[in-house]
Formats: sequence, structure tokens, C-alpha cells
Amino acid sequence: MLKRGMIIDCDLEPATGSETGKIRPCIVVTNDVYNSILPVIQIVPITSWTEKKSRIITNVILEPNDTNGLTKLSIADCLQTRPIDYSKRMKKVRGELESQTILKIDAAIKMVFQL
Repeated sequence: MLKRGMIIDCDLEPATGSETGKIRPCIVVTNDVYNSILPVIQIVPITSWTEKKSRIITNVILEPNDTNGLTKLSIADCLQTRPIDYSKRMKKVRGELESQTILKIDAAIKMVFQL
């Protein structure tokens, strides 16, 4: 079962316009009740770190480590939060985020949706 805070590789194609595409790591942000009963979950795509992206307040910097399975300095792009059918789009599980990083993701999502 998928859990909130897991990092999974997802195929986000087809993408249109400025949407994030390709196969890339994504963070599961849906609560575990929904994750256990529904085929659709909400994810935050992860993209490569750049200086410009690191200055966007709703982006969260992610350092690679053995727990999260990332291989390079990355950015959680919380503006690109989207639903996916994980049975169709998920390729593999990479790892999971530490609780302090999940709190940063939560704060960024709250800002994006003005909660």
C-alpha cells in the first residue's frame, strides 16, 4: 500500500503546456485512508534543482539520501500537485521522506491552495 510521504516514480505523460511530464519521482501527498481505498492519489512532482527554482517559495529543496532514494539535489514542485491513477502511472517505489521534510511540503501546499 502506498503511504503519504513515499517517493514513487510516475509516468506523467501526456503532459500539455507547462505541465510537468516525463517519468519522474513524485511524492504521495494524499492521506493514508484515501491511499488505502482509492485508485487515484495526489502527488507532487520532483524536478532537478536549479538556483531559479530554489528561490520559489512553494518549492521544497530535497537532498538525496538512502531513505528517499533520490540520486541528486532536487525540488518538490508543490505548484504542480496533481491527481494520478497510480495503477496506470506508477513505475516503482523509491523511498520515503523524513517527517520534517513532509512538514515543509505541507506548508508549501497550504500556500499554493491558500489554506
